[in-house]
Amino acid sequence: MRISMLLTATFTAAAMLLGGCASDLSGDTYSRDEARRVQTVRMGTIEALRPVKIEGTKTPIGAGAGAVVGGVAGSTVGGGRGSLVAAVIGAVAGGLLGSMTEEGLTRTQGVEITVREDDGSMRAYVQQVEQNQIFRVGERVRIMSVDGTSRVSH
Repeated sequence: MRISMLLTATFTAAAMLLGGCASDLSGDTYSRDEARRVQTVRMGTIEALRPVKIEGTKTPIGAGAGAVVGGVAGSTVGGGRGSLVAAVIGAVAGGLLGSMTEEGLTRTQGVEITVREDDGSMRAYVQQVEQNQIFRVGERVRIMSVDGTSRVSH
């Protein structure tokens, strides 16, 4: 009973940690470095829209948390040398599972927005789907760029 409570607490803490690591890739979110910086603004018309998936983060946090949980869980199996072997196997399996869990939890739905800009160039931008912002083909949009990061907005 005590081990299951420990595992539940560890998984909960790991999930909260991973949720805090997820960066927002929407068009209305700026990093601290981008705030108060001059941006280039271009105008254009949406030519095409395509749903895409934006892969999740792959930091050492997910694998590390999974390895700790797996190692603790594995160490409760057997006794003596068997417990040590189970702990190592549990840590490796937990690390792999933690890494996959982190990527899955931070994966998000995106949209690829192909824009014909007013200078005649055609560019595609990918950003996270936002519930309050719906793009349509033929719509005029603004493209803001700063230091290689661009976002599309109405």
